[in-house]
Amino acid sequence: MTKRLTAAALAATLGLFALSPSSVRADEPYWQCVTFARMFSGINIFGDAWTWWNQAVDRFRTGRAPETGSVLVFRPEGRMTRGHVAVVSEILTDRVIRVTHANWGGSRGRVEENVTVVDVSGANDWSAVKVWYNPINDLGTTVYPTYGFIYNSAREGMEAGRQMARAAASGAGQP
Repeated sequence: MTKRLTAAALAATLGLFALSPSSVRADEPYWQCVTFARMFSGINIFGDAWTWWNQAVDRFRTGRAPETGSVLVFRPEGRMTRGHVAVVSEILTDRVIRVTHANWGGSRGRVEENVTVVDVSGANDWSAVKVWYNPINDLGTTVYPTYGFIYNSAREGMEAGRQMARAAASGAGQP
């Protein structure tokens, strides 16, 4: 009996989708957040969004302050079981940024540009955010936990820069 009810509910849901106009055309790409973030930011990490943070630690700079072009990594929570990644497109204040991301909420498979994200963490460290939600024309009510930002520069490049700065400061290698 349960299987029949489940099948009936599924059929009814699919029937409703067939009647409603599609928001994504067949000739448009269906973007996942990770594919879009990788291409848009140049940060070459693969796998579910929540895995980006641990993968980035040894390869890229990471931190708690937004930089244009960095990737904000959302922790998995609730219905967002695989996390989410979004590219910082603009910094408005120390607690308000805009991101460009794909496959978020009501925009399944689509790219949303310059979406407002607000730091609502108690420590002003971007560990908890709210995201603009178009259907209500305001910030959504959900607070999303985040890992932080991955910056688009390799850790090796930063270390080489530090070594050159140390050498210049000590006078070594100067003509």
